[in-house]
Amino acid sequence: MSAHALLLAAVMCVCAASVQAQPVTERSKQKQEAEKERADLQQRLADLKRDINKTETAKDNAADALAESEQAISKANRSLRDLSQEQSQTESRLAQLMKQLDQLTAQVNAQQAQLSKLLRDQYVAGNEDRIKLLLSGDNPNRINRELQYMGYVSQAQARLIDTLRANLQAIRANKADVQNAKFELEEIAQEETEQKQVLEKEKSKRSSLLSQLSTKLSSQRKEAGKLQQDDQRLSGLVDKLAQIIEQQKKAEAAAREKRRQEQLAKAKAERERRLAEQRAKAAANSHPNAGGKTPSMPNPADAIDDDEPPKTASLGRNDQIPEAQEENFGKPFAGLRGQLRLPVRGDLSAKFGSSRGDGPASKGLFIRAPEGAEVRAVAGGRVVFADWLRGFGNLIIVDHGNQYMTIYGNNQAVLKRAGDVVKAGDVIASAGNSGGNEQSGLYFEMRHQGRAFDPLTWVTTR
Repeated sequence: MSAHALLLAAVMCVCAASVQAQPVTERSKQKQEAEKERADLQQRLADLKRDINKTETAKDNAADALAESEQAISKANRSLRDLSQEQSQTESRLAQLMKQLDQLTAQVNAQQAQLSKLLRDQYVAGNEDRIKLLLSGDNPNRINRELQYMGYVSQAQARLIDTLRANLQAIRANKADVQNAKFELEEIAQEETEQKQVLEKEKSKRSSLLSQLSTKLSSQRKEAGKLQQDDQRLSGLVDKLAQIIEQQKKAEAAAREKRRQEQLAKAKAERERRLAEQRAKAAANSHPNAGGKTPSMPNPADAIDDDEPPKTASLGRNDQIPEAQEENFGKPFAGLRGQLRLPVRGDLSAKFGSSRGDGPASKGLFIRAPEGAEVRAVAGGRVVFADWLRGFGNLIIVDHGNQYMTIYGNNQAVLKRAGDVVKAGDVIASAGNSGGNEQSGLYFEMRHQGRAFDPLTWVTTR
């Protein structure tokens, strides 16, 4: 009785002990690692912007005064959206952990009650140990039955205690995970508060600047030379991005070829090793007809498919936007003609080829939409630019492969970063009037091999 009682007391103490979880979270570390991975790409894009801007002659562009504030607003909005998604995921994980904790606690309570019952039954039965039973001189058949019974009871107790210990350990681990999730939520709440303060400050700053610059912005918007420079600036950016994408493709192709050659060499070495083993076995075999089949060489490197997926009067209105989906991602973009939807709901105030005073014809669409309206990717692809550009404000460009790109300008905020993979219907930005635009909405272009074409010839009216 005493040994069992001590064991039960020890188990109960372990269960009752309070485990103090350490405030350890990997969230900050993971964020730092993610930012480090983006650093090289961001540096290349920054160099690209400097290369484009160094040819600019207009140093007093009124929209430039808004750049810093509009970039800060975009960054704060993106951070708030990311934090909101992260908070939702963390809360869901916390709810699952709490549910698991309740289940584990109920199991432990049931197992403790079962173990107590076993010990109590054994005590009530007389708690005869094996030595006393063997020396009792009782009927051998009864002794054998009692020994077997005691063995079964001992095995059941051992299994129950092992399971109880495992569950107690699981509870400790669960509590640590719960505490970690709570610390993460506290971090997120703190960051959200800070980002909201930044957002309000930058919005106030931008509003003040707009009031001061309104007359100058209005006059500069009508300058034909400025419009021409804006078009050239965007075209230069698209051409440079296409070069970077092509260089990246070549680098990836070279890396794949290197891996393929390494796999071939490894397979060859493996085949030669097997042949050598077979020769050695054949030489050691005294039967002249003995031998073995040469193992067939496995295909070490399957071919890798490198194909990429693929205030004015209203001129119409768009009420259909891309729906979140995966089926378009991975398909050649050229095959989606006639199936796309415009990226934001709103009135069309400028169409492709429409006149812009004495300046060049419009190379895209302008869709009037309320500030903050969701802008969605028209098809799957990869974000290759997400930054502020003179003339277009907060701009995001998505590469769809095979030299097709879609361009989304004048956003209040870009919600994706360069390098992000997006699917059709993903929210990538929010509409606005950044870059000194008079109206709130979205400027949208589609380009192939650097040349703009009419988006309305690619969208469905259904």
